[in-house]
Amino acid sequence: MAETARFGISIDERLLQRFDALIDEKGYSNRSEAIRDLIRNALVEEEWARANEETVGTVSLVYDHHTRDLSDKLTEHQHSHHKEIISALHVHLDEHHCLEVVVLKGKAKNIKRLAEELIGTKGVKHGKLMTSTTGKGLI
Repeated sequence: MAETARFGISIDERLLQRFDALIDEKGYSNRSEAIRDLIRNALVEEEWARANEETVGTVSLVYDHHTRDLSDKLTEHQHSHHKEIISALHVHLDEHHCLEVVVLKGKAKNIKRLAEELIGTKGVKHGKLMTSTTGKGLI
């Protein structure tokens, strides 16, 4: 296990009060945990900025399954990218709407492009890419 380093920071008292309120609201046990998460989030963003870095993410899609050929188009698109798509979850929200969550793994640029293609498929009412990390570069 890596050694723990301690360091101090100077911060405006009002900003610290707002930060303390935020970490309390989010349920952090202390400032250190919150700061570690902020650092990790910045590192994941940096990972995604490097287009050739291996990353993971999820794409959430909401659509009306009665839209002509939409389900087939989404399924075909996923089959044609089977190397990047490692899992999918399909949920029936009501008698018309479905939520599909697609798990992607690959180079950041390819994952972004694939997510945009899925979200941009005609008939998708809402879509969003949630970026994450393989965890290899994080401590």
